[in-house]
Amino acid sequence: MAKGSFGERLKREREMREVSLDELTKATRISQRFLEALENEDWKKLPGGVFGRGFVRTIAGYLGLDEETLLGEYDLARGDVSRESSGHAEDRIPATPMWVPLLAVLVMCAALAGLFFGGRYAWHRYTARRNSQPSSALVTAPSDPSADPSTPQSTTPSAGSATATAPLDLSVSTLAATHVRILADDKLMLDSELPIGSTRHFSAQDHFEITAADSSAVLLELNHQAMPPLGPPGASGTMVLGKKDVRRPDGGITQP
Repeated sequence: MAKGSFGERLKREREMREVSLDELTKATRISQRFLEALENEDWKKLPGGVFGRGFVRTIAGYLGLDEETLLGEYDLARGDVSRESSGHAEDRIPATPMWVPLLAVLVMCAALAGLFFGGRYAWHRYTARRNSQPSSALVTAPSDPSADPSTPQSTTPSAGSATATAPLDLSVSTLAATHVRILADDKLMLDSELPIGSTRHFSAQDHFEITAADSSAVLLELNHQAMPPLGPPGASGTMVLGKKDVRRPDGGITQP
């Protein structure tokens, strides 16, 4: 894709709908500097990976554009930049910066932390599922006290009690150090300062309430789907996320 094609299309679609950058910022809660960076294809000012794609998905939803098509153009545009950067890098062999070993240590620590918290999350889900299943030893008490004790009683649990509600999975990542408070089904799960580069997972049956001192420092994923920012950049924000915020595979919203 030619440089500028993605950004020019995004700007053209916004202006065709007479939507200003200020209106788009208020509606999507995405910082205006990130919106301008997308339209100018200034990738250095944007977070990569799932967070940049989450911005594009949110903008497409608000402007009424096809999310997958716009994401494909975004990936193609960023891919061209990556290939161009790789070509220039082959012309010279720069000395290894001193921060590279430090970054490797930080990445290793983050990976170990992810394995630790991922294991705790998997065990929590396993325990929740095991506890939600009815015991096979449950026996229905006889309605007639004079009934013969030797008469076999029904041991089949009701169909409703065997139905378990699928849990919600919340992933919280930090782009900068900030204070974060998490409530899962109104139960306090976290209320502390998270350092930069942290990733924490939480589970709930119905909903989460997330509060951050710096909204732009926190990136959220609900059931592996990127969520909008908590609030304006540099300000505190609070958001309640539930099953109504989880998109179905066909692009719709799951009903509560």
